[in-house]
Amino acid sequence: MTRSSFCLGLGLATLAPLHALAEDLDDSLLLDEITASASLTPVATNRTGATVETLDRDQIAAGGQNLGETLATLPGVSFSQNGGLGQTGTLRIRGLDSGYIATRINGMDFTDPTNLPPSLNFGTLSSGLADRIEVLKGAQSALYGSNAIAGVVDITTWRPTTLGTSGQASVEAGTYGTYSGKLSFGHMSEHGEISATLSRVQTDGFSTLSGNDEPDGYDEDVITLNAAYDLTDSLRLGISGLYSDGTADYDPTPTGTDPAIRSDTTRRGLRAYAHFVLGSVENELSLARTQTERTDHGSFGTSHWDGSSRTIGYLGSTTLGDRTDLSFGADWKQDKAIQSGSTDTEISRAAFAELRQAATDAIDLSLSLRYDDFSSFDEQMTGRAALAWRIGPDLIFRTSLGTGYRVPSLYELYGTSEGDTVGNRGLSPETGTSFDIGLEKRLSGEGFLKATAFFTEIEDKIDWNPTPPTGICTSAYGCYDNLDGTTRSQGFELSGRFELTPATAIYGAYTYTDARWKGDRLLRVPRHDLGLGLSSELSPRITTDLSYQYLADRLDPGGALPDAGLGTARISYTLDSGAELYARIENLFNEDFYTALDYTGAYHYNTSGRALYVGLRASF
Repeated sequence: MTRSSFCLGLGLATLAPLHALAEDLDDSLLLDEITASASLTPVATNRTGATVETLDRDQIAAGGQNLGETLATLPGVSFSQNGGLGQTGTLRIRGLDSGYIATRINGMDFTDPTNLPPSLNFGTLSSGLADRIEVLKGAQSALYGSNAIAGVVDITTWRPTTLGTSGQASVEAGTYGTYSGKLSFGHMSEHGEISATLSRVQTDGFSTLSGNDEPDGYDEDVITLNAAYDLTDSLRLGISGLYSDGTADYDPTPTGTDPAIRSDTTRRGLRAYAHFVLGSVENELSLARTQTERTDHGSFGTSHWDGSSRTIGYLGSTTLGDRTDLSFGADWKQDKAIQSGSTDTEISRAAFAELRQAATDAIDLSLSLRYDDFSSFDEQMTGRAALAWRIGPDLIFRTSLGTGYRVPSLYELYGTSEGDTVGNRGLSPETGTSFDIGLEKRLSGEGFLKATAFFTEIEDKIDWNPTPPTGICTSAYGCYDNLDGTTRSQGFELSGRFELTPATAIYGAYTYTDARWKGDRLLRVPRHDLGLGLSSELSPRITTDLSYQYLADRLDPGGALPDAGLGTARISYTLDSGAELYARIENLFNEDFYTALDYTGAYHYNTSGRALYVGLRASF
């Protein structure tokens, strides 16, 4: 893509599936929205130069059971999966896959250090987990450390927002023998809060590979807990916990039909913190531990992986003047992986700071720096600079420049296969730089237009090298190595919403992505990703939504993937009690919508055919 066509995205606009963030055109743009991920401390969205998208509880619930597919409706985000819910799924932000994405759930890092590369399997996340999601785009290692070259996914679970006891409940049933339920409840007082969410989804599913007929099912249970209490006016203690357990059937080969072959994934997380004030400084001390256990029961036996992380963190924040804020902190982290009969660890230490300044009433600047020291490879220094300029009450300009890195996984460093060394203790982290620039325009009512151009460049790619230099490993088939060549991803995102009438709106998003390594296109990245939708309030009780997503020009190791579209229809009815009764049809036109081929190129990994789901949601 030429530089001129890359910058053309700044002057274009189309429509996008994002909720309105402000009520009145006379108010400051996005004034009421707060983002927790775009800065070390929460900040108003209109005061950050970083690009951040959000999904609220209604959008998450309307998107269906597969959280990865719901995330893919956002501009600049795509998702591919080796089958249905529970199978291996890869999220991509601006063409870069999960290994370049830092993921947080209630402030806990759930990156699995046993994955290749270290990442979270988004294919095992269902909608019952999340109440709100923020997707922060661009290199963010200055804030989040390793993996955050493409961006950050920050997930939070349900918490009460009003004093007293409250909650939500939902049930759903549909095609493929799918059933799900979710219950969130909690209590908020003037001095604290406590909340819990319990959810379950189970489905008979469909065959992972197109050459088989037997279904590959999935079931998952999730429990989350949040609690906080003010011991004094200046001391608040809190705790967050998460437990999930899921089992997925899978096809080991294109001809495999053994329904007993399965994969079990269990996640555990616990975080405790103390928030306190000393003088003019707000402080937070935190302890966290996360663990992901995976066990595959296959034709060749049982394989087990156990990845865990322990983190001790400190964050401080103070005001230096009427227009300047400073946040600073440090953390210590230990990653541990039990795999192939061995236990490997990596320890890192970090110090970081962020300076935010209101240069004028309309311009906000931020500068972030981070230093990381590792036990197995060279230290890393990363930074981010961002600017937000509120040109008018209905127009905002954003730009950011950041650097990031991705550390090797513990298997890439120390792994063995059949007694031979395939890890490489001499690996260096991948390093990257990203830049984006964009405009956001508020329209009347809840309408808006957004255009953002982006560019990311990554060096020292870590991947399999079949012919490494002598002495690096003992395997005759090669090992992991830092490969020559540059990874580049560039393109633009266009999104928006336009109200045709007070009761009807059209929305949509278009993303153009040109992602390459050494000039060759990256696999499973759609060059063109277009989504359009129409929402309408037919009456005070009845609302409808019709959307269509089209992916074009995708490559796969087994060949080119066919261009394909996916339609979704939804209708809801509000009962006298305030509860919502709804129906949703996925793959409305029953199209063949493949996101991946198997390794031979002979079989597609299936996606859902036309499917109907009905459900009931209520708040109390």
